[in-house]
Amino acid sequence: MNRKIIYAALLVIFAAASGFIIFKYRKDQQAEAQKIYPLLPRAAASASLAEWGDVQLSAKKLMAALEQNRKDAKSMLSLTALYLSEARITGNYSYYDNAALKLVDELLATDPKNFEALTFKAMIFLSQHHFAEALVVIKEAEAINPYSAFLYGLMVDAYVELGQYKEALVAADKMISIRPDLRSYARISYLREIYGDYPGAIEAMKMAVDAGQAGDETTEWSRIQLGKLYELTGDLTNAEMQYALSLINRPGYAYANAGLARIAAAKKEYPKAIAYYQAADSVINDYSFKDAMAVLYSITGNEKMAAELNKEVIVKMEDAFTQSKTYDTVGHYADREMAHAYLHINNTDKALEHALMEYDRRPLNIDVNETLAWVYYNRNEYQKALRYIEAALSTQSQNPELLCRAAMIYAKNNQKAKAKELLTTAFKNNPSFSIRLKKEAEQLLKTI
Repeated sequence: MNRKIIYAALLVIFAAASGFIIFKYRKDQQAEAQKIYPLLPRAAASASLAEWGDVQLSAKKLMAALEQNRKDAKSMLSLTALYLSEARITGNYSYYDNAALKLVDELLATDPKNFEALTFKAMIFLSQHHFAEALVVIKEAEAINPYSAFLYGLMVDAYVELGQYKEALVAADKMISIRPDLRSYARISYLREIYGDYPGAIEAMKMAVDAGQAGDETTEWSRIQLGKLYELTGDLTNAEMQYALSLINRPGYAYANAGLARIAAAKKEYPKAIAYYQAADSVINDYSFKDAMAVLYSITGNEKMAAELNKEVIVKMEDAFTQSKTYDTVGHYADREMAHAYLHINNTDKALEHALMEYDRRPLNIDVNETLAWVYYNRNEYQKALRYIEAALSTQSQNPELLCRAAMIYAKNNQKAKAKELLTTAFKNNPSFSIRLKKEAEQLLKTI
């Protein structure tokens, strides 16, 4: 056979094969773009709630509607809202954020000025800790509708996380003037706490709880925040009552069990506290539960279990970040949390790496400054720590953990009078907070 004919035939075959591969690739891409994510099973406690049946039925109807008409914007927005609610309830943020983001981006591709879609996109960015990006989207949505209380709530969140507290106050005033409700009262409470006004913060969070419906996740979340405020002001009786009530209103609620765990730990009922944390950990993905359990295991002499939990937290956080990068192009920032996780295993190099990455993104945030200061303290770089802890104290926050860390840093910088003043304030009402930190701070107070 003529070589030219053979070559021509091979070229035709190659071209056909290449065309098939490209066609299949494009078809697979289109299928992925059109994919609707099914609901993940809930943990036993959450699955037993009556609302779960309603959620499943709603999801089934919305997915069926989209299969019939992919341009059904109303169904797309409703399913997005459902995904974001499930993310909050279950802790499966990477999965549900990705599911929601796909729908939102698809809708915005054809309707870039859709206010609801922009609002949801801002919520997803906030969930992923992309606060600067969220603020850009929020501003875009504000230009379309400057009268949405919900949007101004998201703006408060973004400004707070970026450390722009004065701007957050302005946004909160706009929010509450439009609609005084659970969400606006809760934001007012957060801001009052940031500025050291615990009585005012408690008052506003009480109003948030009273404005909500008992058993609803947002109401019980607010009740848990109220309980934490009571803890930080030394009122363990009221704190415990809020957590117990939340558990009655929403059986198996993870954050209510975690609250009762903190109360038990404060009473030195460590086995009881561990059991509560285990109950919380079985319901929702929240690394703070394992962190807290690791501390309790260490206190009770089970260093092996403590080490295993600390290692598990880091592995899962690293895996979650990797998975989120496969889901979308932004991923979830958790560098502040990872800095603390690495401190728990005394890896101060990795802790510093993550703390600096978080600081580079939001250098004005007081919590980020506190984290970086604490990392430098644990590296024995006390002068560097001083700069960042002073920034963390800039809003006059009265958080006892912050005050104790600040005192320890000031003491290492030979400012013992300042350290004593901060410790005296921190322990004024015998607040409940980190057991290990409290013990260390109490020892310092005896020596200065």
